[in-house]
Amino acid sequence: MSTSVSVQDKKEFIHWFLKNYQLKKRESVWILNYLTNHDTLLANVHFIREARFCPRGIIISSHCSNDVPFRFYKNHIVTTDAEKSFHDIRLNRDEPIYIQLCFENANQNTHYIAVLEDNPYLPDDFFITKREKELAKEFIDYTVFQTQKKHLHQMIDSALDNRDQAAFEVYLEQLQALTKSYDENI
Repeated sequence: MSTSVSVQDKKEFIHWFLKNYQLKKRESVWILNYLTNHDTLLANVHFIREARFCPRGIIISSHCSNDVPFRFYKNHIVTTDAEKSFHDIRLNRDEPIYIQLCFENANQNTHYIAVLEDNPYLPDDFFITKREKELAKEFIDYTVFQTQKKHLHQMIDSALDNRDQAAFEVYLEQLQALTKSYDENI
């Protein structure tokens, strides 16, 4: 990701983006067009990921995205009112504004990546490695397996105590299937 993006590059990117994507809120188009017409404002615009962590951030989504249509964050206050954010942008021209764009395959789009900057407000523990995710999934799977196994052992014991052959066989079969399924997936 870039550390500093020129005003001209931001302007070209916004024009490209507006030409190629239909936004969920028309006010989002107004805001982006307004920014392209004011170089001093655009100098304070930073395209980033995870705008919700920023002191002054906007999330704008296209129709091809499942994300919220529009969100404006300012000092832990959140609004979906694009007009309020527009007024804030106009009144606070010298404050940085962090914009997250949500559209299909945004993380793989070379145009977007070219203007993306590092988000200085991301918490240190925000990024979880692939291995950490795998370990977490393994732990959850193991815990669920152990809980189900314990329950089936209790049901088997109960069936034995009650001399219920049919229930015993059902629970034993379920335990064997559970164990086989878990063994195949590890």
